[in-house]
Amino acid sequence: MRTHDVQWGILGAGKIARVFAADLAAAGLRVAAVGARDPGRAARFARETGIGRSHGSYEALVTDPDVDAVYVATPQPFHAEHALLAIEAGRAVLVEKSFTADAPEAARLVASARSRSVFLMEAMWTRFLPAFAELRAELARGSVGELRSVVTHHFQRLDDSPTGRHYDPALGGGAVADLGVYGISCAFHLLGAPHRITATGSATTDGVDTSASVQMRHDGGTSSTTLTGMNTPGPNSAAVIGTEGWIELHPYWFAGTGFTRYDAGRPGRLLRRYDPPRTAGRGLHFQALEVERCLREGMPESPLAPLDESVAVMRALDEIRAAVLGGAEPVPGAAPTRPTGRRWD
Repeated sequence: MRTHDVQWGILGAGKIARVFAADLAAAGLRVAAVGARDPGRAARFARETGIGRSHGSYEALVTDPDVDAVYVATPQPFHAEHALLAIEAGRAVLVEKSFTADAPEAARLVASARSRSVFLMEAMWTRFLPAFAELRAELARGSVGELRSVVTHHFQRLDDSPTGRHYDPALGGGAVADLGVYGISCAFHLLGAPHRITATGSATTDGVDTSASVQMRHDGGTSSTTLTGMNTPGPNSAAVIGTEGWIELHPYWFAGTGFTRYDAGRPGRLLRRYDPPRTAGRGLHFQALEVERCLREGMPESPLAPLDESVAVMRALDEIRAAVLGGAEPVPGAAPTRPTGRRWD
């Protein structure tokens, strides 16, 4: 494994893969190849994104001798299968969030990577952005006192057409795994794993969660609240609350916008506004830079995205989805039953 000038392979040729390729190119990082199950689709993706080589199978991509690290960009139910291909080929792996379909898959994936001494990381891109690095620095300085609570909102009106993936249970559809995971992961990152989770929400008759309200209790009497929905627009802000003030993360907080810090006054006095430096693209390259840093330094996993935490987040998602589906009433006018047997990259 080269530990400098890392060359990437992109497994999958869908929308997020295209964004990742563009962001890496804008940042001057190297993408050696892309792989898809359809050779024509892979060749077209490579041509349109300026990638030098394409492969008509995932197996060919992960065994390409010029590929050092693989980004798994397929839908969530296939993450474990495709990441295992790369791990068994000895390639470092960055797996798109949510990490896997469920916690048992996540645990097996981590065990495989560790047994082979292969680097593995979940692509929870938000925590690698400059705004979150600055947020962590603020909290480390004790600028809001003792941390007490994290509140996040993530709402989008996602595609509910019969050919879309968001409402398809076979393709990992659902608000919790697609949108709510940002807030859940953020709470784990800042407060640690919860010891109690309470969740309610709505779902389709196909068993796809469309919204969720999640309350979690963490150690030291701290708490987090996550509100999410994929069938309606809504606020996309967040707040980190301490005993001496709070930090308000601007919409869309999960995409690396800035924040404002307030004191504990009534009303709170604005103490600092932070706006992140402008960067080309959406910012997915920051997680790739973290992978490359870890490889250069010989680290088995990232301290910013520990594998045990990724598994624990998946356990929380499993519990939340079970609670939502167990207590939800069907959503009126929800999307119709999805066609089956479709091929996805």
